[in-house]
Amino acid sequence: MQHEVLSGRCMCGVVRFELAPPIRGVIVCHCRQCARWSGHVVAATAVAADRLTIRAGGAEIKWFTSSSKAERGFCSVCGSSLFWKPADSTRIAVLAGTLEPPTCLAIAAHVYVGDKSDYYEIGDGAPQFALGADSAILFPK
Repeated sequence: MQHEVLSGRCMCGVVRFELAPPIRGVIVCHCRQCARWSGHVVAATAVAADRLTIRAGGAEIKWFTSSSKAERGFCSVCGSSLFWKPADSTRIAVLAGTLEPPTCLAIAAHVYVGDKSDYYEIGDGAPQFALGADSAILFPK
């Protein structure tokens, strides 16, 4: 059962936000950009942009254009990675580790597993995609 609203924040607590359903399951990205951004993989859920409400610290969210396809949002105070926003979408990905448990979310898929590093294995049984997944998986309606 999914919560009605999920709350999240950065490490220092300056940036606080809420997600309203529907909330996508967690997609784990193994691409090199995500690895460099987070130090490992990025596990993120997603919502329609109008389902994300910034409750505090909006001025402290800074955006880095990491490619022509997306921007990455982070807290300028503590450096916490928070959001990934595709340039051509009305959805926003939210890093799952920023959400207060219990989230009632589960891993839905792994993407860019062809880029994953050699120091770990994926063994949770979720679907794996060598490259990106179909947009219906990444951003379901």
